Amino acid sequence: MSRKVVVTGIGCITPVGNDADTTFTSLVAGQSGISPITLFDTSDINVKVAGEVKDFSPEDILDSKTALHTDRFAAFAIKASDEAINDSELTSDDLENAGIIFGCGMGGIDTAFNETMNLLDNNVMSAFSVPMMISDAASSAISIRNGIKGTNINVSSACSSSADAIGLAATIIKSGDRDVMIAGGAEAIINPLGIVAFDSCKALSRKKDQTASSPFSLNRDGFVVGEGAACLILEEEQHAVNRGAKIYGRILSYASTSDAYHVTKPLRDSEGLQRALKAALEKAGIDTVDYINAHGTSTKLNDVNETNCYKNVFGNKAYDIPVSSTKSMTGHLIGAAGALEIMICLCVINSGIIPPTINLNDPDPECDLDYVPNVAVKKNVRTALSSSMGFGGHNSVIIVGGYDGE
Repeated sequence: MSRKVVVTGIGCITPVGNDADTTFTSLVAGQSGISPITLFDTSDINVKVAGEVKDFSPEDILDSKTALHTDRFAAFAIKASDEAINDSELTSDDLENAGIIFGCGMGGIDTAFNETMNLLDNNVMSAFSVPMMISDAASSAISIRNGIKGTNINVSSACSSSADAIGLAATIIKSGDRDVMIAGGAEAIINPLGIVAFDSCKALSRKKDQTASSPFSLNRDGFVVGEGAACLILEEEQHAVNRGAKIYGRILSYASTSDAYHVTKPLRDSEGLQRALKAALEKAGIDTVDYINAHGTSTKLNDVNETNCYKNVFGNKAYDIPVSSTKSMTGHLIGAAGALEIMICLCVINSGIIPPTINLNDPDPECDLDYVPNVAVKKNVRTALSSSMGFGGHNSVIIVGGYDGE
């Protein structure tokens, strides 16, 4: 009998909330987390806004010495995983035998920037530079903190990183290798290195207020960088049922493809994403879904190409599927985006409320689907998909479904 994968815990820290409930409530209310950058002085650069996490310090969850030697992205990962693990009510034995796969697109570039400046100014770097910079710092910190002795893998596939982490974690459970996997992603690149680098390749919006993130809008001019982390607890279904776990839904399928085309540009009409989407639908045994949480970055090419992808795959049915980009409120969490948006899909299934795409007052005529403009809608959703794409040609699709106990 095929092993099925369910989700039994969720956690996150985002620009719109420092836990899962607050985050989803804020998204449903259409609240933007985009605001002027406070983490560094933007006087001499073009980009002025980002999706910063608010009211959080690593010392909130770590002792002062550990906090000092933990990059911001890893601290976010610890915060989100603490919430998810507590939510799941896993035992210490469950955790010891569990595995972890966490995604990150950029790693500890906060540390990389600060230590490079330290080297230039003082000809010295911290002895903790390497363990703080490497992108597996998040997965390793979660493993050490919780005594997780199984699989420990970091995935780095640009903006598909955490979607791939969840997909691969589900695959491990289906294979029979593990009954429990902790999976998600984290990112923290709101510093001069991260922001100026993305701006240099003309990817970022240069608007100066929360309307900077405006997916599917005619006047969109680039994405807004966000930061944070999201974590899911995945379990083999019978293992979860046997311990009486709360179940948020199922991971129905995962598929990934590569464009094999260009380091930054997507294929026309997101043909690579089309192949991933078709494969995910086939694996799930369905031909449509009730809701799509779009990649929806607010860039000129992506939004049109992604729209055409859904029309090419679903045909006329595409016009009946609500599609929203919650990046309009959170900004783009890069390597953490997929995990957050998969979590949002599960929250939609359990609440029957679809968050809107805000700042959509003047839609691009080429983007003509139902993007749930500006105001949340109620709908019975039993299946939802999250699409992720990344520099290098990565395309990843996760389809989740409601849990009915059968």
